[in-house]
This record gives sequence, structure tokens and C-alpha cells, in this order.
Amino acid sequence: MKREIELDNTPAFPALSKRAARRAIQRAFVLVGRDRRICQHLREADLTTLWLLEDWGFEWTVVLDHARLEFHRGRVGKPNLTFAWRTAEAFFSQIETGRPVEGAFELQGDPAWKKLCEPLYDAFCGSLRGVLHNPIDDAGERLL
Repeated sequence: MKREIELDNTPAFPALSKRAARRAIQRAFVLVGRDRRICQHLREADLTTLWLLEDWGFEWTVVLDHARLEFHRGRVGKPNLTFAWRTAEAFFSQIETGRPVEGAFELQGDPAWKKLCEPLYDAFCGSLRGVLHNPIDDAGERLL
């Protein structure tokens, strides 16, 4: 009986180092960039998004350039949209559950851009969830 309780309370994702988290996040965006549905949806988009994990000091930029998705570690250019999580724990919880932790997530920018980026954001969350559950790259190497 105690064993069942312990299993129910274990997180779905293992504890990640910052380096492993960066690699998983970058891999997730590589996979999103290969998704033809997302590229087709964003074929007219020309915008820059900034993604932040405030407590870890992580910043990464995703540039959408007419169906091409470019990932950059750090800040590049002036963002049209900013996705910000106060803590890495809230970020990974949101990835795991699909729901933001109240008060821990903020999306800043023009509402029209927000609507356009919903499929990108959903694809990223699903892709990162998959990478964290199966952290193997195209060459068969473990990411984490």
C-alpha cells in the first residue's frame, strides 16, 4: 500500500539540470520546426518571440520567418511576444499538465500575435513533453 502512494506522488519528469533542460528545450523546438502543420500555419508570420524562465535566468528567442523557425539561446532582437515563467518548476508543471500555474506564467504582446502563436505554443509543449519522456536525439544519443 505504501509503495502505491509513493508512485502516485512521483513527478512525471525527472529532476533536470539546467544544461539538460536547455538541451531538451532546444530539441523540442527542432522537432516543432519540422512539423509541417505548424510551418504551414505560420507561413505568413514574421515575428520574434522571447521565452524566459526567470529563476534560472534562461532566455531563448524563437524567430518565425515565413514558415522557418529559428532557435537562439539568449535574447535576439526586439520580441513581439514574451512568454515568461517565474520559476522553472512552474514551467515544467505547465508542460506536464498542459495548464499554467496560476500567477506563475505571463504572456505579453499584441493579442493578434498571441492568437497566431497558439499552435506553436501547443506544439512546443507537446514536443517538450515527448522529449522529456523519451530523451533520445536523431542519432540515438541520450539528451539528458
